[in-house]
Amino acid sequence: MPWSDQGGPRNQNNNPWGQPGGPWGQGPGGGAQPPDLEELLRRSQEGLKQFLPSGFGGGGLAILVLLTLLAWLLSGFYTVGPNEIGLNLIFGKYRGKTQAGLNYNLPAPVGSVVKLAVTDRNVTDVGFREEAAPVEGRRRNAQAVRLGPDAPEESLMLTGDENIADVKFRVIWQIDPSKPEDYAFNVANPHTTVKAVAESAMREIVGESQIQKILTADRKVIEPACQALMQKVLDEYRSGVLVLQVLLLSVDPPQQVIAAFRDVTAAQQDLQRLGNEAEAYANRVVPEARGAAAEILQKAEAYREQTVAEARGQAARFEKIYEQYKNAPALTRQRLYIETMERVLGGAEKVILDDPSKGGASVAPFVPLPSFAPFQGGQK
Repeated sequence: MPWSDQGGPRNQNNNPWGQPGGPWGQGPGGGAQPPDLEELLRRSQEGLKQFLPSGFGGGGLAILVLLTLLAWLLSGFYTVGPNEIGLNLIFGKYRGKTQAGLNYNLPAPVGSVVKLAVTDRNVTDVGFREEAAPVEGRRRNAQAVRLGPDAPEESLMLTGDENIADVKFRVIWQIDPSKPEDYAFNVANPHTTVKAVAESAMREIVGESQIQKILTADRKVIEPACQALMQKVLDEYRSGVLVLQVLLLSVDPPQQVIAAFRDVTAAQQDLQRLGNEAEAYANRVVPEARGAAAEILQKAEAYREQTVAEARGQAARFEKIYEQYKNAPALTRQRLYIETMERVLGGAEKVILDDPSKGGASVAPFVPLPSFAPFQGGQK
């Protein structure tokens, strides 16, 4: 014991204070008797007077108490940074929030202050662990992400068509400046909650989609859909978290079947390319065919109009001749004969001979001998 070497008087009960039963003596029943409170206060005042100057009486003690109380009240001033919001607590109960600058709240143990960095952005990664990057590189490009070790228990998700997709994404979020008290008091571990909500929301969206669309066209649709669903769930939790952005970093089939998926993707790209080429050929050939058909129709229409017009003209001419024929049949027949012979003989070669025996000239056809090749060697 620490007093064994002091050599003080001891009684038979081995009590270092020299009194039986304890430091305050022994009561009527043989047990320890509690001290007198008035005696303790008197001794405390006497001990305090030893440290105070001479002549420092009861009024000085009151001043000392007031100064101590004033110093305690002045310790309640505190400052809030430009990126922070302060939450005032009185006996552990929320009493309001304060903005950046100098503020006041009752000091401990009555009051306390919780400061939250509401403008700082937090990052939650799902499906991978980011590798440490140089600070300068991160400042140059905040969107650059170096994917580290995979976390398949987070990234492997079942799609709507019963396939498996390896989805890695990042969530950027911050404390909601309008509801920092929800963030401070309603959620025990906000980072874990945000990660669990993000993974659950992404699994729900991927579970309603087909893997081919996830790998190609629907990637830009998944990001805002996941952000909206996360915000809805976090608001229902009253977590005080504001989701700023969801970045879909990579969507791939599982490593075991990625080669087969690449072949399927290549075949689909070839199919789309051939379809585009066929459509381009159709767009070139069909207008040409339609133009040729329109041209044929226009020529047929023109030929029809021409034939009908000629037939109508000939019919009108025949009617005129018939009117004249009724007036002078003989003369009309002779005229028709002469006009017909004129048309027949007008393009033929002929020789006009003067035969005095017949009392005038006559027309006789002849064989155009110069048009025949000369006879050579028994061949014509």
